Amino acid sequence: MEQEGTRINKFLSEAGVCSRREADRRLAMGEILIDGRRARPGDRVLPGQQVVFCGQPVTPEEEKILLLVHKPVGIVCTAEKQEKNNIIDFLQYPKRIYPVGRLDKDSSGLLLMTNQGELVNKIMRAGNMHEKEYIVTVNRPITPKFLQGMAGGVPLKELKTITRECRVQQLDTRVFRIVLTQGLNRQIRRMCEFFDYRVVELCRVRIMNLRLGDLKPGTYRRITPREEGELMELLKGSSSESVYAAGGQTWKKNKPR
Repeated sequence: MEQEGTRINKFLSEAGVCSRREADRRLAMGEILIDGRRARPGDRVLPGQQVVFCGQPVTPEEEKILLLVHKPVGIVCTAEKQEKNNIIDFLQYPKRIYPVGRLDKDSSGLLLMTNQGELVNKIMRAGNMHEKEYIVTVNRPITPKFLQGMAGGVPLKELKTITRECRVQQLDTRVFRIVLTQGLNRQIRRMCEFFDYRVVELCRVRIMNLRLGDLKPGTYRRITPREEGELMELLKGSSSESVYAAGGQTWKKNKPR
């Protein structure tokens, strides 16, 4: 821990409680205490101070956990207990972990669960340009024009951004593979809708070097030593700090012609 203490959001992230973003949200809601005092954004935790998160004392988890999970359709990537189909209750893992990023309720496939906050940030920060691969089925036959448009950057007016260029490959009449380096809200579905296609099925099959493989829906496994070594090598030089929010281009500055 730094001599002057650790920022509260980083402390919680490193303790395996939640991501920095979630910590900032909880701070704004007044649900985090430091030595009995309501914590504020930017507060630092000093050695010996007690932190309480949503009524529970925080004890940093020494064991580093990283799970590969096959999330089924219908499960929500949240730790919120108000959501009856939340991933935490579904998985019933005996230690406190949380999802790395999101995979929307209607989608299935690879989801990482961990207690390593800095690892979450390095994998998910759009500015780090790490790949995520998906297999997508749409409602009508795919055309070369559609593939070209998806790969070239799609304007998403509702998000005020243009998606990054990406790799797209047709696999069947209505099935394609897409590799993204960003993770905007319902990005692939929004991209398809721009070209008047509707996603029928969406499955994430890879995050960086980690692959879904033959994991059955609803099951999970720990990362292997080999996978972990490869992952750490790929993450060298990756930032764990906040980057440009949209991860793409601003709508106003890059209005499509």
